[in-house]
Amino acid sequence: MQDPVPVTVYQSNFVACARTLDPGLLAKLRISEPAVLVMEVVVSLCMALTNDSDQRPWHERVEDCFSEVTEERLTEICQAFVGECEVEQLQRWLERFKNQNYSSFVERLLGAACYKRFIDSLKQDGAVVALAVRRGVRALTPFVVAWNDAVKISSQNQLKGVQPAHILAVNAVEILVSLDDFLGEKVLAALPMEVTSAKSSDLAMLAPEGVDDLVTSFRSMVAEASVKRVERRNSPLVRKIRGARDALRFSEDGVSQAANSLIELLDRIMRESLKPAEVLAWVDANLPDAEDVTHEVQGQMRPTKRAEALCLVYGGDPITPREATENDDGQGPDFIHDVIAIALVSIRNQLQKMKHADHGTPEEKGQLLSVLAALEGALMLGLTIGDLSVEPEPSEELPAA
Repeated sequence: MQDPVPVTVYQSNFVACARTLDPGLLAKLRISEPAVLVMEVVVSLCMALTNDSDQRPWHERVEDCFSEVTEERLTEICQAFVGECEVEQLQRWLERFKNQNYSSFVERLLGAACYKRFIDSLKQDGAVVALAVRRGVRALTPFVVAWNDAVKISSQNQLKGVQPAHILAVNAVEILVSLDDFLGEKVLAALPMEVTSAKSSDLAMLAPEGVDDLVTSFRSMVAEASVKRVERRNSPLVRKIRGARDALRFSEDGVSQAANSLIELLDRIMRESLKPAEVLAWVDANLPDAEDVTHEVQGQMRPTKRAEALCLVYGGDPITPREATENDDGQGPDFIHDVIAIALVSIRNQLQKMKHADHGTPEEKGQLLSVLAALEGALMLGLTIGDLSVEPEPSEELPAA
């Protein structure tokens, strides 16, 4: 095995153990240099990202992990990832370590004491990776809540053209909570988490009171993030969201007033992000054969709300070609952009109907609040994705869970 070039100041216990073994012994164990290198990089990154004493943004921590890595070594790392992280190779690794015969073979080859160090090092590295994965899953919670709210506002008829449409039947929040529960009960519980920087909140259940309570608690984060995104585009428009909430609380005609404010907010966000002429040019370049992206008004071609919404979430960037799959022909908008654009149009249509609400019933207010939650979720997702295309943004993190 060649002399290692350190990836970072962080040290993988497994790699430290492997470096003490003879290369011939590692070959008998079927542990290759690329596999050791991948483990070194993954554990180093996970240690950096879960180091609570390091207050720098995550991307600076990641950069630090590779600060001493040469371009040649970086190429080697990338090649190792390509070879070792294929699905088939990962399955072989899992099957190997679950196989009692392989474990017995390793113990005979290494001896009892060395075997224990070997297994302990794997478990310690596993604990670090498991903590990083659980924190990563939980960091997605506000986005998943926003996605669920945005998807629910659209009808099955509106979503029937989305590819692959069957995914929309899945409750993303329930899937996330199930994954988090699995990590806690089956993974973290079997690993020495005391060697990591795990807090009590990392080890506790994400949704002890159920999915509904989790969604309610995270909607405030979504609302806050949405306001920040709107403020970045046009700070005066933030008053439209606050005005809508105030109207619902204090005005006898609150539902109608709130609906009007939110329609104006949505129209101005789309209109001011890209002018109609720019949207038309984008449509001509990216969706020349689509039937629902332009219409004629007084003899002039104008973009539809769908076209404006798509252009908003793409940030004016071109629709890149995709490889066709069984569930996606690779043509037109991709799955995420398409669903968010459909949600924005659906929200606007529902708000138009609610402009004429004049009963002020609790049912009408509840319906408006549901539409508002969907709007905040769709705007948070749409503007975040669109901003990634438009220009680099300063790092911004959602409030911690």
